[in-house]
Formats: sequence, C-alpha cells, structure tokens
Amino acid sequence: MVNMDALIPRDDFEAATDEPATQASILSTTMKITDLGPESLIYNVLRKPDFQRETANWTPEKVAELVRSFLEGDLIPSVILWRSPISGNIFVIDGAHRLSALIAWVHDDYGDRYTSIRFFDNNIPDEQHRAAAATRKLISESVGSYNELNLALRNSDTASKDRLRLARNLSAFAINLQWVGGGAEKAESSFFRINQQATPIDPTELDMIKARRKPNALAARAFIRAGTGHKYWSTFSDTTQSEIESIAKEVYDLIFRPNLDAAIRTADLPVAGRAYSADSVKMIFELVNFVNDLQPEMWREDVPAKKRRSGGKASARPLADDTDGLATLGFMRGVRKAASRIAGNDPASLGLHPAVYFYSATGRFQPAAFLSAVTFMQELVDKRALPKFTEKRAEFEKFLIKHKYFLNQIVRSYGSLQRSSPIILLMYQTILAALREGCTEAQVIERLKAQSALKSSVKIQSDEDRASGRNFSTETKNALALKATMETAPRCEICGGLLHLRSATVDHIVRRQDGGTGALSNAQFTHPYCNSGYKESRHARDKAT
Repeated sequence: MVNMDALIPRDDFEAATDEPATQASILSTTMKITDLGPESLIYNVLRKPDFQRETANWTPEKVAELVRSFLEGDLIPSVILWRSPISGNIFVIDGAHRLSALIAWVHDDYGDRYTSIRFFDNNIPDEQHRAAAATRKLISESVGSYNELNLALRNSDTASKDRLRLARNLSAFAINLQWVGGGAEKAESSFFRINQQATPIDPTELDMIKARRKPNALAARAFIRAGTGHKYWSTFSDTTQSEIESIAKEVYDLIFRPNLDAAIRTADLPVAGRAYSADSVKMIFELVNFVNDLQPEMWREDVPAKKRRSGGKASARPLADDTDGLATLGFMRGVRKAASRIAGNDPASLGLHPAVYFYSATGRFQPAAFLSAVTFMQELVDKRALPKFTEKRAEFEKFLIKHKYFLNQIVRSYGSLQRSSPIILLMYQTILAALREGCTEAQVIERLKAQSALKSSVKIQSDEDRASGRNFSTETKNALALKATMETAPRCEICGGLLHLRSATVDHIVRRQDGGTGALSNAQFTHPYCNSGYKESRHARDKAT
C-alpha cells in the first residue's frame, strides 16, 4: 500500500492558535489542483482529525487511477470538509485518500520524499519505498508527473498531444467540496457516521480512535511507528516525549527488525513479522493490553464490566485519559520488559527463535502465535517455572517444529489474534506438561486431542495432505526456507533449543570463577537466560546436592 499519511497533518478539532480565527463569509465549493501545492494557503491549513486512521490503504494502481480519473474529468465524489471556528484550520471529514493521492502527485511524494521523510524521521520501510516507486512508475506511464504537465503547457509546441490535453484539463478541472456546519462535536459525529458507511473502520482501529487519549492507545501508536509519524503524545513534557520515542524505537527494533519481505530469504527473521499492517496494529494493541492486564471494559464504554472470578467484585476501575504521559510510559516499560524476555540480548531473554514460535508451516508470520508465546512465557515467569521449561525446551521445540501445521489448523479453525491465542496457549501448556511427565510424541498428541478445544484442530497430516499444484507458490518457497532455517540453526549448548543469533550470548563453558579462560575452546553460544539465570540456578542446585 502507498503510505500518504504525511501529506495532510493531523490536529485536534479544538486546538486553538494565538490569533483569533475569522469566520468565513463564503466557503468555496471547489478546490483547484494548484490549491494543493506546498506553497498554497489552502494546503497549509488542511488538516486531518487527530484520530483519523492512517492514510495508507490504497495500492499504487488505485492512486494512479484516481489521478488519471481527475485529469480525464471523470466523476470523483465530493470531499467533505469542516472549518474550525477556533483555529481556522480546514479538516478533512471524508476524502482523505482522494485528496492525499492528488497531493502526492503534486508534491511527487508517495511516502518517500521530503515531507514523508521528515514525518517518519527517515524511518521508511523497504516496502514503503517499493510502493512509492511503483506508483511513480505507473503515473509516469499513464499521465505523467505534475511537473511534466506544467512544462507541457509552457512548451506546447514540443509536448505530445495527449500530455498537452491532460495539462489543459488540469488548468480547468477542480475537486467538488461539501462542508459540515456546526462545532467540533458535530464534526466528530459526522466523521464517524460518514466513515462507517462506505469502508467501515476496523474494530481495533475504532477502539484506538475512541481511546486515543488513553495510555494503552498512545503506547500502541508509539510502538507501531517506532516513535515517529504523528506525535499523539505531543502535549506531554519534552522529557516524557523523548522517553516515549526512545522506548518505542527500542521495542520496534527488537521485534520488527530486520524488515520482513514477502518472500523469506534469510534466517534473520523479525520476531513480530511485518512492521505495519492491519494485523500488526491489532497485535500491538493486544500486546499492550495483555502485558498491562487491561480488559476492554476498562476503556470501552460499550463493554459492560465483568465480575472477578473471586469475590464477585467489579473489575478494575475505568482507564483514565493520560494527561502527563506517565501512565503511557508505565505501559511502554511493561511491553519493553515482555519483548526483552522473548528476544534480544537482555540477561533474562529466552531468545525464542522466530521460525519455531512465530511463523506457521507455510512461512507466514502468525500474530496469534506471537501473543500466545508472550503469554506463555509470562505465565512461566509468574509460576517460577522457567527452569522447568528450560529443561524440556529442546523436546518442546522439536515437537513444535515437527507438528508446525497444528498452528495453521488452529488459526484456520478459530481465526486470528485473540480468537486463536487462548487455544495456542492451551496447546503449549499441554505439550510442556506432557513432556515433563515423560510422555512420548504419540502420547503428547493424544493429550492434545483430549482437550475439547484442540480436538478438531490437531490432525496428523499425510503426504497427500501436503500435495499441491505443479508450480511452487510463495508459501511453498517460504515453507522450504523456514524448514532450512530450522534445520541449520545453531543450538544452545546448555538447553539444546534453537538459537536465534540476534538473541545469542557467548558463554564460558568453564565459568570464570572456576578458572575458565577466554579461549575459543572455552566458548559456546547460549540463550541469554540459559547463560545467566538457568546456568547459575543449576550450578547452585548442583552445589547444594
């Protein structure tokens, strides 16, 4: 998708300026293409509501088609605007993608040039660069750039007939405008009513919009863009803003680096899949809520409060808006701790190999598996059961690798994210408990089938089930790459589990305090937790016995 989110700034409906705004005597019914240039007075007061979803849902083909349709004089739906009587800014109530596509064409910025680079603090993913290049190429082939058409009018004797025709259309055509009257409350209600009719806002995105001033939504927004883009936290102090952006980048780099391509070409996989997609937004919001023990009734007015399992008391009090950023920082620190437990080189990191825990048998990243693994590891920490998991980690991972298609079957049966996460967690719990009791592989499978929630999702695949067409699909290629990654990955010399080298540490085989040297012969790769917590606890236990 083409990311045009930088081209119309966001602002609060009720944000005031130092100067009193003047009421418009007559509001224009059209907007010329020249009104969208960077020096235009109208362009410089254009705004999106601060809760507007990202303007990043159009393909290169759709952007190019909108530009061509405008130049050909085809009917384009009116753009609906509202003028703030407080700031004088003009807000786009409906038509942000249409306007942004034309602005992108005028500015030659499809998510990869000056305005976008500044907006995203130069943190532009490879897929965003590719989408921009594809859009620019399509537009160049179909209608030409805005500058080319401007030059065609000035040099009509050398311009092609088609380009000259489009350039003359450009000078005459305009965008039709409609205006919403009333104050900020009327503008906001109009926004939601209009935007739920044609393309309904995703439920998670709607949750985050309505909770936009609450710490869970603020934290999720920061994480998903590494602390860049629109600064939803801009009202906080400079120190708080700086820490929010620092933690956001740290967690982003930990779970989303390196960038994930459509095809898997490397063993160095990001633990949380592609950085910005519909699923990743949902997953990060779910992650923030889970880590901080938040329930929907705490921030959603339409969800009735549940009763606690014990005591019959109402659940935790409603989540308040964050006025100083401290609650947001608290939530973000919790997520950083949880992320550091599954990835990275922190001493407490388990260094989970992404290919084992987070990617399905077809090579697709599974958000539900990511959330389940975070939940499972947190549960082990809470129960002080990490040493017991580490003892069986190699067997646990061997089972997961061999029966990786169980994950696909669960997601197919239950759906993604929170619908599948509890079922995947149940699978992990059942497998570990069975292995600790000394069960064989066949007995573990029977234990899984004995769980009513897993019975229909645990089906042994035959070679016939895996058969496909003659040509290798992207999924088949990814599955092969994933298989090769797991077969060739190094193993932790302490627990025997697979090592992700981004989360590996070098350990002394003979400890330094026992006379071990820094020689190559005394070095081994291990998981950070195995090197610190588990090794030391095992040494203490052995010494005691």
